[in-house]
Amino acid sequence: MLKKLFFSTLGIIFLLLSIAFYRTLSHTAPANEIIAGEVISIDEIKASQNLAASIRFKTISYQDEEMFPYEEFNNFIKWAAATYPEFHRVMEVEQVEHSLLFKWQGSDTTLAPILFEGHHDVVPIIPGTESLWQEDPFAGVISNNRIWGRGALDDKSGVIGLMEAATYLLNKNFKPKRTVYFSFGHNEEVGGGGAAIITEKLRQEGVQLYWSLGEGSFVNKGFFPGIDKFVAPINVAEKGMMELMIVAKSKGGHSSTPPQKTAVTILAEALVKLQNEPLPGSLEGLSATMFNEVSKHMPFGYRFLFANRWLFGGMLDSQLSSIPVINAMIRTTTAPTMLNGSVKSNVLPIEATALINFRLHPRDTIESVIDHVRRVVGSEEVEVRSLGGMEASSISSWKSPGFKIVSSALEKIYGEIIPVPGLMIAASDTRHYSKIADNSFRFNPFFIVPEDMTGIHGTNESIEVDSFISGIKTYVEIIREGSSN
Repeated sequence: MLKKLFFSTLGIIFLLLSIAFYRTLSHTAPANEIIAGEVISIDEIKASQNLAASIRFKTISYQDEEMFPYEEFNNFIKWAAATYPEFHRVMEVEQVEHSLLFKWQGSDTTLAPILFEGHHDVVPIIPGTESLWQEDPFAGVISNNRIWGRGALDDKSGVIGLMEAATYLLNKNFKPKRTVYFSFGHNEEVGGGGAAIITEKLRQEGVQLYWSLGEGSFVNKGFFPGIDKFVAPINVAEKGMMELMIVAKSKGGHSSTPPQKTAVTILAEALVKLQNEPLPGSLEGLSATMFNEVSKHMPFGYRFLFANRWLFGGMLDSQLSSIPVINAMIRTTTAPTMLNGSVKSNVLPIEATALINFRLHPRDTIESVIDHVRRVVGSEEVEVRSLGGMEASSISSWKSPGFKIVSSALEKIYGEIIPVPGLMIAASDTRHYSKIADNSFRFNPFFIVPEDMTGIHGTNESIEVDSFISGIKTYVEIIREGSSN
């Protein structure tokens, strides 16, 4: 009996391994013939100097609108008109508050237009961190083959890159068949009101976009284990966002006679509970699609795991959750950001509050997150107040012409590259334009390494000159191909 059981077990194990190995061998990227594009000659020095010059305008978005340095925005707009005269001459230009909308009329009005967008506003420098910058954040310095300063990645490189690319095509006497819009927002960092107004304007004019392309992920290398090729996560959706106020209540009093639990300790317990029980996350839907495509290019060991998620799914989910960027791709994240307690060191607060920022995965909703928080906290001494938010975006098709055009352009410029559908973990102006677009994509065609990510909204924001130029060339290919089909 035992012998029979042993051989039965052995047979099952052999069968499972056979299936797993077969799936792994089948989980391989097909050979892809790279078609080189035509030679695109960009004046590297001039283009880099233009990006550096744009950084010198302190177009800072503050939470308090009254703090906006609008004179800086006005000066940037004037500078852009003087620096890119052909771009401004050929296209219809409309200023919406301090945002800009350009229309490059196509020859075939029966074709739905496409739109490229970016934003010229930037976030402030965190007070006290100025000395941590290698170069002054608003000096627009070019050194060590890098362009330094706030906006180098987020997102003046996108705005200047698009104007450089369009100017290149204009100088080649290129004329689009499909109408092309360029929209540059002035307050993306605080909600994108300018983009919202432009979207509504286009909607009222009856404009329905074939597709749109705005800021998002970057061409990268070193983010995915075992892959030494360029990877391009072209985001086809973006996470939602919401904020909750967690309010812990107590009787208060003098700090000399504290009760067993104060409002602060009740709040702390609630936050620890939320930390220890995050919203569920796993490789499914869009995240699964991205990793399914990326993993085909990994070494055998990694392919074995990803090709057999039916067997190793739990282990993969656990490992991926330990990597912050990837964790954000597979679940709704919970981030306490602001705390408030007593008005005085010797006064026990009646209320202690925490503001928590959630970035919603497409599988979750605002309502389901609130339900999760209330269940996990599970205390009558804690109130959960919603401060509003927005749901995750719809998911665009990575089988659509727009996605294929962006992918093809990347292959022409970067050569061997892996374009995959991705999920944008932050918010962008695309959430506005997507309301009038058949498909919307979020991607910057500039190359970065993991260390560059810390500069976005952080210190030492910069971009390699070579990366910036490659991005401009990619924009040239995308605009040309996208407006010709």
